[in-house]
Amino acid sequence: MPGYGAVVLCAHPIIGKSGVHGTVCTPMVVTVILKALTYDEKRGACSVGANVRDAACYVCWAFARAYEPQELTPFVTAISRALVIAAIFDRNVNCRRAASVGLCPPGKPIPLGKGDQKKEPSKAVTTAAFQENVGRQGTFPHGIDILTTADYFAVGNISNCFLVISVFIAGFQEYTKPMIDHLVSMKINHWDGAIRELSAKALHNLTPQVPEYMASHVFPALLLMTLSSDLHTRHGAILSCAEITYALYKLVSQSNRPVTDYLDEKAVQSLKQIHQQEAAVSALAALCNEYYMKEAGETDVTIERELIPQYLAELQSPEEMTRCGFSSALGALPGFLLRGHLQQVLTGLRTVTRTSPKDVSFAEARRDGLKAISRVCQTVGVKAEGPPDEVMCRENISEVYTALLDCMNDYTTDSRGDVGAWVREAAMTSLMDLILLLARTEPQLIEAHICERVMCCVAQQASEKIDRFRAHAAQVFLTLLHFDSPPIPHVPHRRELESLFPRSDVASVNWNAPSQAFPLITQLLELPTYRYHVLLGLAVSVGGLTASTVRYSTQSLFEYMKRIQKDAQLLESFSGTLLKVFEDNLLNDRVSVSLLKMLDQLLSNGCFDIFTAEEKLCGMVQFNGDVRQKVLLQLFILLGHPFPVIRKATASQLYEMVLTYSDLVDAGMLDEVMSVLSDTAWDAELPVVRGQRNHLCDLLGVPRPQLATKVTSILRIHGACAVCCSERLSKVNRVSQSVLLSLPGCTSYWGLCFSEDTCPLRLPCLPGLLSHWGLSPLDCLCLAVEAAVGC
Repeated sequence: MPGYGAVVLCAHPIIGKSGVHGTVCTPMVVTVILKALTYDEKRGACSVGANVRDAACYVCWAFARAYEPQELTPFVTAISRALVIAAIFDRNVNCRRAASVGLCPPGKPIPLGKGDQKKEPSKAVTTAAFQENVGRQGTFPHGIDILTTADYFAVGNISNCFLVISVFIAGFQEYTKPMIDHLVSMKINHWDGAIRELSAKALHNLTPQVPEYMASHVFPALLLMTLSSDLHTRHGAILSCAEITYALYKLVSQSNRPVTDYLDEKAVQSLKQIHQQEAAVSALAALCNEYYMKEAGETDVTIERELIPQYLAELQSPEEMTRCGFSSALGALPGFLLRGHLQQVLTGLRTVTRTSPKDVSFAEARRDGLKAISRVCQTVGVKAEGPPDEVMCRENISEVYTALLDCMNDYTTDSRGDVGAWVREAAMTSLMDLILLLARTEPQLIEAHICERVMCCVAQQASEKIDRFRAHAAQVFLTLLHFDSPPIPHVPHRRELESLFPRSDVASVNWNAPSQAFPLITQLLELPTYRYHVLLGLAVSVGGLTASTVRYSTQSLFEYMKRIQKDAQLLESFSGTLLKVFEDNLLNDRVSVSLLKMLDQLLSNGCFDIFTAEEKLCGMVQFNGDVRQKVLLQLFILLGHPFPVIRKATASQLYEMVLTYSDLVDAGMLDEVMSVLSDTAWDAELPVVRGQRNHLCDLLGVPRPQLATKVTSILRIHGACAVCCSERLSKVNRVSQSVLLSLPGCTSYWGLCFSEDTCPLRLPCLPGLLSHWGLSPLDCLCLAVEAAVGC
């Protein structure tokens, strides 16, 4: 990193082998170094500023060794404040330790050993910059007291730094306001949410030190930041406003004074406006009841005609927050306004919940749309044979089911992560509320196939990898299972589920903990109705990245596999379900990659060994027979892949496979096979690589892969056909490429319904082509289109 090298380079001229330097410390150097102490730049999902800040601490350490106290006197205040801030508020533990205290007792400088100046700053115990300056310079304010509190081990815990050590150091007035200003300017808008939260709490703890400064300077600045276009800044500013307000309230309550002693009317009004949208939605129902309702529940016709169409029109806004606000507003409308417009409202909200290419990232709008649908259903009530424009009934309930269930498959991801999880959580909650409402009022509207799909989808979510959403799904599942006022009809395998999840036992389960959740969830694999969806969720968990989730989900799955090893029929049913999951998600990387990882775990642990004795297809190379030949053939095809990275990865896997399964190669050829795999440059030119690949095929007795012959080559080779086609293609060339590509199968352009004896080009040579060259009518059509677009 250029910044890191530049800062470290500043240190080496300052302190050489002799330990002294003859130049004067300039303000420009100090300014640059102090700026480097707070440098933080986010790139992707991480920060690249830690090395620069660490190097800046190294330079401050060098200052203490290179200059006399009187030379550094003009800069003592600035350097000491900057090092204190770095020692307690830096996100990186190495930087906090480099800025504060080394492993030696406070106040005793560490002698410079041979080669110390060549060490990496964060790896040398001599780089505790604040301690070095206190010990050698002796001019840092309250140096010994700070070193005693902010020692090497104390700064290792970031929460302790932000919430405890900061309060102690803020007791020294030289550091109080600089610390607060740093939190406001650099930390509450930090890219890491945990830092923003800690900063807000730290401001709460520091408020009693200087309440007037907080109220008159810090609070107004934070209120302006709540209007920022940057999401991180708004989040941190709102948290900080809340924490400071609460701290001021606690402070004035001790002397029975109002908080307005510190906050003026303007600040209070600005604080209220932060929650303006939520307050407006909450107040909307009361407003409508007060001003828009006539006697006996009748609606003002003018308001009715204007209000709902206006709200529905805003649901198509290109701004996500606008959709969120008006979806929530429609959900808050009272029943008398929805009467006669229910179908319109439900249709508009269902549109918001659908995903399209232009608004795929509007996950919050889809979430609020689902919540609004649920609230509307609760507001209007249910009547099985009622009018569909006034109540939920048999005629419109299916559309609501479809909207809610479709959102259970929302796995949208963006820079914020799995934002589709918000939608799935809202869908689960809305489905639960709707099912419970129907069970209490019109249980006949809960059809068997709908109840089955709801329970299966929720079970899938309960077996996936995100702890919070898994716990929420488990609670929804158990609520639907154990609801008894009256019981939910058509719950699949109700008796078995009540046995697996007794009400008394599951009440104490922490579903957020993978160690407690997965042993219970995997029991659902025993029930055929739930097996597919639970296996789909487990595949994502077992093949995930979080260590605890992978560990406990894998253990639970293995325990289940051990129980069914002696039941060939059940094992075969499980394998069929596993294959079905894979077939349904071949093009879905989220599932297919994780599923392959899970399958690798299952095979490595011998979960399918029973199939080897029965010589049944299992799909892996360790099994003898035709399957092994097919797998090897596919691997050798990949060895000749056009992409070098794929060829190299395949060669590496083949090498490990030959070592693992000794029966793949005859003992006499083993050395040669291993030599070819290890010595070949698999990123070389493709003809060279394929030659080595073919040699391996011969050694292992596998047929050499053959390049597929393209249809267009036949057209080029056989001149008679080319001449015959060219007479017709002269007309086709007048059609643009975009038009040809837009035709579905090109049949709409040719206007033909071709069969074995009908040429798409109406050419007499088709029977000869079919019989002699093995071409189909569709091949002829492809030939014509490819030639027409110049392929």
